[in-house]
Amino acid sequence: MTVRVMLISPALNAALREARFDGDAPLDVSGVRRARAAAAAVPAADRRVHGPDERCTGTAEALGLRSDPEPALRGWDLGRWSGQRLAEVSRDEPGAVSAWLSEPSAAPHGGESLLDLHARMGGWLDSLHREGADGGSVLAVAEPAVVRATVVHALGLPPQTFWRLDVAPLTLTELSGRSGRWNLRCGRPLGTGTDETTALHRR
Repeated sequence: MTVRVMLISPALNAALREARFDGDAPLDVSGVRRARAAAAAVPAADRRVHGPDERCTGTAEALGLRSDPEPALRGWDLGRWSGQRLAEVSRDEPGAVSAWLSEPSAAPHGGESLLDLHARMGGWLDSLHREGADGGSVLAVAEPAVVRATVVHALGLPPQTFWRLDVAPLTLTELSGRSGRWNLRCGRPLGTGTDETTALHRR
């Protein structure tokens, strides 16, 4: 039977506005407002989960979801870079950043490599297919990096494709699968709470 997996990316917070490696920062006031405005557009699901970090938890609450934290959906562990600005790390550790961007197995920050992230999300996605032998749907609020890694695994894409995927805030990415074969529908804005995102998609 087909399993439907719906991934909602969380609303913006100050860390993303400042181009920082996420760390574990909550939503700001604007992010909460936009998530609440999008709540009516959230699709129904048999099961609802969210990443355990503050941004996903806050987005799930603002969307009015009764969802459970899912440890497998935690954000990408970027070790000692967490909370730092990308520009600062690129200035101080240019060789490390270059290796991180070009070699999927590299983890110069001491956290997860890109391959580690892909393996984690692939394991989670495959487990849903095994659990959903009779069909069903799962709705998950997950960090953009988590969504991108899940899509790469689902479609059997090369790991480096991760860097060419964009996941805008408060958008819905849908995967539907049967016998381990997944189809993708990506980037649908949620309701009226994503006017900036909607404008970008109209260009």
